[in-house]
Amino acid sequence: MHFIAVSINHRTADVALREKVAFNDDAIRSANVGLYETKSILENVILSTCNRTEVYAVVDQIHTGRYYIQRFLARSFELDVEEIKEMTEVNVGDEAVQHLLQVTSGLDSVVLGETQILGQIRKAFFIAQEVETTGTIFNHLFKQAITFAKKAHNETDIADNAVSVSYAAVELSKKVFGKISNKQALIIGAGDMSELSLLNLIGSGVTDITIVNRTLSKAQNLAMKHQVKFDSMESLPKLLAEVDIVISSTSSEYYIITNDMLQTQATERKNDSLVMIDIAVPRDIEPNIDAVQDVFSYDVDDLKGLVDANLRERQRAAEQILQSIPAEIEAHNEWVNMLGVVPVIRALREKAMTIQEDTMDSIDRKLPGLTERERKIISKHTKSIINQMLKDPIKQAKELSSDRRSNEKLELFQNIFDIEAENAYESNKRMKQSKVGQILSFE
Repeated sequence: MHFIAVSINHRTADVALREKVAFNDDAIRSANVGLYETKSILENVILSTCNRTEVYAVVDQIHTGRYYIQRFLARSFELDVEEIKEMTEVNVGDEAVQHLLQVTSGLDSVVLGETQILGQIRKAFFIAQEVETTGTIFNHLFKQAITFAKKAHNETDIADNAVSVSYAAVELSKKVFGKISNKQALIIGAGDMSELSLLNLIGSGVTDITIVNRTLSKAQNLAMKHQVKFDSMESLPKLLAEVDIVISSTSSEYYIITNDMLQTQATERKNDSLVMIDIAVPRDIEPNIDAVQDVFSYDVDDLKGLVDANLRERQRAAEQILQSIPAEIEAHNEWVNMLGVVPVIRALREKAMTIQEDTMDSIDRKLPGLTERERKIISKHTKSIINQMLKDPIKQAKELSSDRRSNEKLELFQNIFDIEAENAYESNKRMKQSKVGQILSFE
């Protein structure tokens, strides 16, 4: 068996290409099943987000597995296989495990250390489990990856420092006020950056939020989408006297908030401090406006300094996480190697217990007058003999799991004891044939 990860991501394809190869939520279940029915595929999980479409698969052969995965993607999106090959990166074995661990912990994301991908991986895995395209390998590996990512986030600062301008804007408000869940916020503008700022405010517990925009309908649409308030741009002076936080992001060629406007409203202000964050280029807020008492004004250059410093902190945390990945890969490999040993040990025990049971049947026939107590004593001692005899062979079998020639030596082990054990590969293949057979018979 081989683990393979085929990835289309922000490094291998631009957004226009990534849009062409994204599975929507309705299609992901049938896509998993369709891939599972493909030749060479023994287990699979499909991840599809705005920044990546990835196929994780356990395959019987690397080359055929890679080909059939790429062909599956090409057919799913009506593209040529060559087009898919050009935009995919393929990792195999340990590199595939490392890729999964880095993706799950946010080290491979556009925004380093973002935590949303962990939920997306978990969801992709659960969907694959629901449609029964995972098996022994992935049921263990994906749980390991999810646990690893949670631990990485808890034990490092990878996700604690803002590295996007809109997120940094909200974090800057927290630095001034400490707690902002009880504050009133105003967002000027209704574009993508404004929506991201809105989502970050909501995520920080702010509930009293008003959106204003030059086109009122756009402010209304965004406000209704996220269940907040909206108002006209004409209401801006009045709102400045009421709110605590202002985040502005418009495409205006002129200042939206001027010094004169704020001076006029200074006597009307209900709250002590006003934090104004200008993430627009060109700027929406007149420079040096923070000369007004208790007004704190920041622009994109101020935020950039914060973002750069925070990115360095995340990069240090990322290095910590990267250093712990080899141990995870080794643990996974040890577990996989033991998969080949466990059936052998089971087969050996089953053969030994069959011999013990046959021996007890023979004793019952030859000594029919045994009492129940005598029979139990004989059965207990024969089992003890078997366990003592099996102790060293089982120990040797376990040690073979880490041997370079483990497959060859395990085969010799089975020949010596005249046993036959089904390995994980054969088990997966049999289960797959059984499931596909059920699907075909149902159809």
